[in-house]
Amino acid sequence: MNIEELREYCLKKRGTTEALPFDEYTLVFKVMGKIFLITSLNEPNRFNAKCDPERAIELREQHDEIKPGWHMNKKHWNTVHTDGNLSLQQIRDIIDHSYELVRDSLPKKIRDGLK
Repeated sequence: MNIEELREYCLKKRGTTEALPFDEYTLVFKVMGKIFLITSLNEPNRFNAKCDPERAIELREQHDEIKPGWHMNKKHWNTVHTDGNLSLQQIRDIIDHSYELVRDSLPKKIRDGLK
């Protein structure tokens, strides 16, 4: 998945916006103002995604391309390298999980507005 495919996939999700809040290279995707994915335009073959802590450990044990989140809370974030053996569907599943985890943590009134 290249950077344009990543952007398109993330932006298809309801309530998602993109921004460069930290610098001109760090692209952030948010659902209703809460970050669910971060990538670098300088290193587009990896991204950070939020993950359930137990699932994060499982994914790291199963795939060399998934590491504890770089510059993030390593309990809740993974860094995913897209230039390895992960399938496109596996990458999409990781993005979906991150989005859903963040979306589901939003107040009910806001969540209901996303449906």
